[in-house]
Amino acid sequence: MTGVPTASGAAVLTAEPTRRVGTRWIAFIALANLGLYLGYFGPITVLLPNQVQAIAGSAHKVAVLGWVTGIGAAVAMISNPVAGALSDRTTSRFGRRHPWTVCGAQAGAAALALLAGQHTIAGVIIAWCLAQAGLNAMQASVTAGVPDHVPVAQRGLVSGWIGLPQTVGVVIAVVLVTVVVTGNAGYVLTAVVVVACALPFALTTPDPRLTRSARPPFVWRAFARSFWVSPRRHPDFAWAWLTRFAVNLGNAMALLYLLFFLRDKIHYSRLFPGQKAENGLLILILLYTVAVVLTAVTGGIISDRTGRRKLPVTVAGLVMAVPAVMLALWPSWPVAIASAAIMGLGFGVYLSVDQALVTQVLPSAAARAKDLGIINIANSGPQVLAPAIAAPLVSQLGGYPTLFLSVAVITVLGSAFVWKIRSVP
Repeated sequence: MTGVPTASGAAVLTAEPTRRVGTRWIAFIALANLGLYLGYFGPITVLLPNQVQAIAGSAHKVAVLGWVTGIGAAVAMISNPVAGALSDRTTSRFGRRHPWTVCGAQAGAAALALLAGQHTIAGVIIAWCLAQAGLNAMQASVTAGVPDHVPVAQRGLVSGWIGLPQTVGVVIAVVLVTVVVTGNAGYVLTAVVVVACALPFALTTPDPRLTRSARPPFVWRAFARSFWVSPRRHPDFAWAWLTRFAVNLGNAMALLYLLFFLRDKIHYSRLFPGQKAENGLLILILLYTVAVVLTAVTGGIISDRTGRRKLPVTVAGLVMAVPAVMLALWPSWPVAIASAAIMGLGFGVYLSVDQALVTQVLPSAAARAKDLGIINIANSGPQVLAPAIAAPLVSQLGGYPTLFLSVAVITVLGSAFVWKIRSVP
């Protein structure tokens, strides 16, 4: 891990960066994000649904998968901001962030390998919770790299590039665990790739040190209280959090049961004999990814040049609501294809611009990783809430049409909340 001279005091670390980051820095943080999202999406999209179905059976797979992902997301809600807060205080000679990136990647990888050998639901839950803890520690440190190093005028562009792995990672993850290897061996392969992707960024990019003299004394009560950010004192941060939460809740509700939707509603295997629903999922993800690539970086660049964040986020949210309505009213394979493309176009813009917006409303420069960890609760929190909402919608309250219409309403609400933010145009 590359250190930086010890002259880095608290004032230097909390100053807003003014020097633009280079191509190599962007490439390596994007690679680290790719590994991170492979660790998330390989299990969530294919490995966990199949493993849960093999253990619990078809009759209970929906409810059990909801429990597994929900409990894991609850762990993520705690581990991400806690790891971020500890990263803000870390005085390692390797820097504040990189030690957490490396250790989090290694811990997450070890837990993924452990998942491969689980044959009980309890074992799956425990191993997935450990994986979430490790991967979220990695995410907390990597995410803080943007406000630590990137000037505001470049954050849309950089957020676009580092956001792309969030989508490309879904495609690569599905390929890795359905084509390159099959079955639970996908966990082991994913674990290796997570670590391999994290190391270049951690080992070759600078990470300013926090000196011991610049670190404030540790007081348990103050540390615990720091995780509450008052909406009255920091209303823009609160509205940004709500915007992220609502949009991610809609996405989580749809993604959680997408594989089952293709199997049970679209009847993909009947439409295409000899093909599995996983093959259809891969096709949709590929189309979605192409659409995201078309708009993510471009949307970030335009947002940087205009200085506007709220309008692109709103338009992106409305566009993302359209596919949910389409799937609710016309559940067919052609509509699913069109929905994937439209969703990708909207999410690409949202991915880059919303992340840039969030970095501009952080309450404290000295606690960037912790505050971004709180924002990341809006990513993992919906994974806890989504099963509780989606499972009864699918099984008792109208099925998939009700689910997707609910997704549309929630996404539209999220796109409206952003206009309550005052400090960012």
